[in-house]
Amino acid sequence: MKKSRNDVKGQWRTSIALDESNYKEVLKNSQGILVPGGFGKRGIEGMMLASRYARENDIPYLGICLGMQIATISIARDLLNWSDADSTEFNKNTTHPIFDYIKGIDRDNIGGTLRLGTMVTKLEKNSLVSKLYNSDIVLERHRHRYEFNNEYKKDLESVGLRFSGIYEEKNLVEVVEMPSLKFFVASQFHPEFTSRPNKPTPLFKGFIKAIVENNK
Repeated sequence: MKKSRNDVKGQWRTSIALDESNYKEVLKNSQGILVPGGFGKRGIEGMMLASRYARENDIPYLGICLGMQIATISIARDLLNWSDADSTEFNKNTTHPIFDYIKGIDRDNIGGTLRLGTMVTKLEKNSLVSKLYNSDIVLERHRHRYEFNNEYKKDLESVGLRFSGIYEEKNLVEVVEMPSLKFFVASQFHPEFTSRPNKPTPLFKGFIKAIVENNK
């Protein structure tokens, strides 16, 4: 990807302040939406609305860790009509657990169970993320204990979600994207851990480039 210089003006939006009555008005001037990592259920529904807004208005979206989970759950709710689709982190009683503990974790003793460190992700050929990295293999760092539930993979593929990055050793989903949109990409890994001011990660560069091109 060519080097570029663009001034970026970020605006924080508190997700707990977003609801069905106001999210369109609050986000109407957004040129790109980034939902970062995090833990717990506080503000989750507002994040779902932000992801929906980006998807329905074809605004560049980048989800990181929790932001990937939000994007995927939002698609399950809106496009598959699974109104209670969720992560067991937020709702242990959901009938559609799109995200759940990584297999092997002791649910009664989760201390020290985070999946940490650099992992190898295999990227699908001709996917947007493989083009951004200019590779079909990427090394990125992780910090999470919930993973996509592969039981729902075919259902989500049927409504256009592409699973474009996989940790092959344990068949864990690492990257999702919506090919029908200009830029809708989300990763389970944390690209910010290896990004530098003079060498930004390809995901951030691609996100900013998509915003610029979308507003020419």
